[in-house]
Amino acid sequence: MDTDVLVVGAGPTGLALGIDLARRGVNALVVERAEALFPGSRGKGIQPRTMEVFDDLGVLDAIRAAGGPYPVGMIWQDGRRAGEHRMFDSAEASEDAPYTEPWMVPQWRTQEILHARLAELGGEVAFGRELVGLTQDADGVRAEFASGEPVTARYAVAADGGRSTVRGLLGIGMAGETLDPNPTLVADVRISGLDRDNWHIFPPGGDTDGYLALCPLAGTEDFQLVAQFPDGTAPDLSLEGIRKVVAARSHLAPESVTELRWASDFRPRAALADRMCSGRVFLAGDAAHVHSPAGGQGLNTSVQDAYNLGWKLGAVLRDGTAAALLDSYEEERRPVAADMLGLSTSVHRGETRRGVATRQLGLGYRASSLTRETRTDPGAVRAGDRAPDGTVDGTRLFDAFRGPHWTLLALGGARPPAQGERVRTVHGPAHAAYGAGLFLVRPDGYVGWAGDSPTGLAEYLARFGRA
Repeated sequence: MDTDVLVVGAGPTGLALGIDLARRGVNALVVERAEALFPGSRGKGIQPRTMEVFDDLGVLDAIRAAGGPYPVGMIWQDGRRAGEHRMFDSAEASEDAPYTEPWMVPQWRTQEILHARLAELGGEVAFGRELVGLTQDADGVRAEFASGEPVTARYAVAADGGRSTVRGLLGIGMAGETLDPNPTLVADVRISGLDRDNWHIFPPGGDTDGYLALCPLAGTEDFQLVAQFPDGTAPDLSLEGIRKVVAARSHLAPESVTELRWASDFRPRAALADRMCSGRVFLAGDAAHVHSPAGGQGLNTSVQDAYNLGWKLGAVLRDGTAAALLDSYEEERRPVAADMLGLSTSVHRGETRRGVATRQLGLGYRASSLTRETRTDPGAVRAGDRAPDGTVDGTRLFDAFRGPHWTLLALGGARPPAQGERVRTVHGPAHAAYGAGLFLVRPDGYVGWAGDSPTGLAEYLARFGRA
């Protein structure tokens, strides 16, 4: 085989997976059809759970330095400020959940940060590699490219977006709906004469056909422009076309738009692939689920697909775990994707506010076949739940979790025997969030096994390969 894992697509999903595999010592090749990383701001919101994932992957400091909090919305009427609109329900940070608000980083910058981290770990992206064929057998996958050089791999992952070539080659269907037939223009622009303290919203009125929103992109000099058009309209993506829209729908003059950096148009859609795996090939991110951007769930659900799959591929390829472990990827992630699609659609339709659910801190895998809760009287944190942050005997738990290992929390009781070098143990008194007991935290930050005593712990870990 040329590589252990072929990752098709160098968006946030593919890059996050490449990072996770690289830090586990798994040989992976990320290929991208384009000649460079995606240049637009499209998925600009990083939800709190994804911030925790980025902490573990070693990019959180760079993400925080590159972005900023979302500004308060400002409604404009007839060239005057008419009132504020708060996009998100606020929440206070706490010891167990240090990140509670979405963080704005333009997608192009997020991808630059992930790409740099991948390179730091010795990984690479092969640009200009257009996939045209994919076959597999019991031993591996063979990918054919327009440039003529085939790649063989033990596994492959489709991270190539909503129009996934891989999904098409596999013959996997994708059911869904168009949420709004009206085309929406999204562009990154430079604008003069408009402050960067607010997300500026110009509702439709008078002779205008749709709304206009101008959001200052944190960490840049750009604004993200979003404008909706009537069904049947083909938005003009040129600088002059965008200047006309801004002048018609706001108090700004056409020349206020000084530069166009990127533009695209789309129709909001919600869709879910019929399957997330086929033999040795897995679908992740937009290749598996396409969201309305309204809820800010797409990029985040996608990165978390990669985070779920990465440690499982590592366990199979490096720790001798049975390949059946990979079946749990679809088992765990497809229900989450379906739930997040429902949430995104509800936010899009104005039925749900952005708040607790959109932060994704409550997602978990209690019903998973990998989850074992053996306590007779479980507390607030159960097997399958996200493992909260906190401090135990001077150790910050997110610091203890960071890395490709498992973590055993022994809280308020006797010390269990050592579980091998791939399990880090943290001892301490009972904790406010966890209570007392033993909590085995998976490499992706969820409690896999919980018990009052070590009985059954070694047997559970034995499922996942060498100690």
